[in-house]
Amino acid sequence: MRRGAPLRDFRHGTFSVAALLYDRQAKATTIKEALAKWEEKNGQKASEAKEVKLYGQIPPVERMDESLSTLVNCEKLSLSTNCIERIANLNSLKNLRILSLGRNNIKTLNGLEAVADTLEELWISYNFIEKLRGIRVMKKLKVLYMSNNLVKDWAEFVRLAELPLLEDLVFVGNPLQEKYASDQKNNWIEEATKRVPKLKKLDGILVIKQEEDEEGAN
Repeated sequence: MRRGAPLRDFRHGTFSVAALLYDRQAKATTIKEALAKWEEKNGQKASEAKEVKLYGQIPPVERMDESLSTLVNCEKLSLSTNCIERIANLNSLKNLRILSLGRNNIKTLNGLEAVADTLEELWISYNFIEKLRGIRVMKKLKVLYMSNNLVKDWAEFVRLAELPLLEDLVFVGNPLQEKYASDQKNNWIEEATKRVPKLKKLDGILVIKQEEDEEGAN
């Protein structure tokens, strides 16, 4: 993305807060700078913190750079509402359980393998992800919020069935979901849970399995 260009989600006609306030001449905020501001505000060393919030930086963060390696104790990291294009430099975050990357410019899930052994929740809505290639390494993932991305094929959606612990999925606003919501309103949850049968909640709705219905009737 060209520096200074406004970040617009043309599918939804919305701008991120960071982009609206992004001075065209401003240099992007680095992770090091964002961490320094966080430490000043919170009176704590980021390297010792369990939760670090770097969302909505002005100017926005564009790169997940090597300064993230200092967050060795971090369990929850928020980098939402920035202009990040690529997931990177998570190798040192050995305790990370929750990663928030919503409202960025991310196109692939490459880079998540670095936290595959610990990550339980990934919040990555309002990005530009079309392919779910590589997600199968996330064996601990229980919660995936990825609404308003660009997934359009069942072939990609079924990759989620390779996640043994996934139980809570938000997928609304992807082209695949929108197609079923408009054409076959009653079938989206049925079709989706047929392909990812371990889900307990889909788009905020509790999933009731057919066998549970049958057991209740007996």
